[in-house]
Amino acid sequence: MPPKSNLMLTYALLVFIWSTTPLAIVWSVEDLHPMWALAIRFFLALPLALGLLWLFKTRLPLDRVSLHSYLAGACSFIGSQIFTYWSTDYLSSGIIALMFGLAPLISGLIGRFVFQMQLSLNQWLGMGIALIGLSVICLGDADQHIQPIGIVIALVGVLVYCVSMFWVKKINAPIDPMAQAAGSIGLSVVFSLGMLPFIWQYAPTAMPHAKSLFGLVYAVIMASLIAMFCYFKLVQKIKPTTLSLTTVLTPMLALLVGVLLNNEKLLLIALVGVVILLFGLVVYFAKEIKASYKARL
Repeated sequence: MPPKSNLMLTYALLVFIWSTTPLAIVWSVEDLHPMWALAIRFFLALPLALGLLWLFKTRLPLDRVSLHSYLAGACSFIGSQIFTYWSTDYLSSGIIALMFGLAPLISGLIGRFVFQMQLSLNQWLGMGIALIGLSVICLGDADQHIQPIGIVIALVGVLVYCVSMFWVKKINAPIDPMAQAAGSIGLSVVFSLGMLPFIWQYAPTAMPHAKSLFGLVYAVIMASLIAMFCYFKLVQKIKPTTLSLTTVLTPMLALLVGVLLNNEKLLLIALVGVVILLFGLVVYFAKEIKASYKARL
């Protein structure tokens, strides 16, 4: 088993990447149409992912069940990210990260009403508090780059992401995680190619500026590849409850990153909403936080 310090470093790196990816997305669309930035991201990520499969001698199965699993995973990549990139027109990077922080709550609702899974009182209470916080955020001034339509678009992306995770789990294909990611990226490229005729008029005509290029490359290398390695390594080595706490840490850090690096501002009423929403997440994960704390004693 890897040393504890190694796992802690991997955990910290994953939180860092997930906290900075929304800002990378926002930067990447400064000089590129959002859908072109998304398509180029997958075009660049695919050869890198296939190269890693070759490097680690990992097989990419192409049987029917595996292809079905890749399709389900592609919904998380291209399906969810279409709405995420679209929402950049209406939301700051910190608020986008905050919306994805709601993924466990949405997954909990899907589990309850679709799969009849039981939720604890703390989870219901956390959802209610988070909903109040989200409502307060919607009252924020549109001039502060927090528009209700953007929140709706981002939440649709989160919903697609959560449905994709349930779909992949239901298929339960015996595929190496790296192969699963590469196959899903491959199908995302196919869907991106199908999208090109509809966005061709917005094709880039000049080389993007350095900041936009940096955001694009960061999204490809850090978010699509390195974060994948960190995540699947932690899935194998630490408790799921500990891993799930990244959902609480990521939005807080993403908001700070947006303020420091992108001059993003929040009105007081929106800031109050953020605090309420984050408190709702803490309440929702109260059991996991307590278990993680006890494990360290």
